[in-house]
Amino acid sequence: MTTTIEKMKVFWQESRQELRRVNWPTQQETIRYTLFVVVFSVSVSLYLGILDFAFVQALEKLILK
Repeated sequence: MTTTIEKMKVFWQESRQELRRVNWPTQQETIRYTLFVVVFSVSVSLYLGILDFAFVQALEKLILK
């Protein structure tokens, strides 16, 4: 019967082994992916902002007409 301490020890050993197998991205890849996410997020926010502005203008014209 294994104790909790032994289970924790096995867990940490297996976790370390698994982390050694991870294929970590290079610094260049990380920078590229980060820039992509930032540019994509800004693009989507601008698109949604323009749509929001257009719909507000259209609704104001319809309501105040």
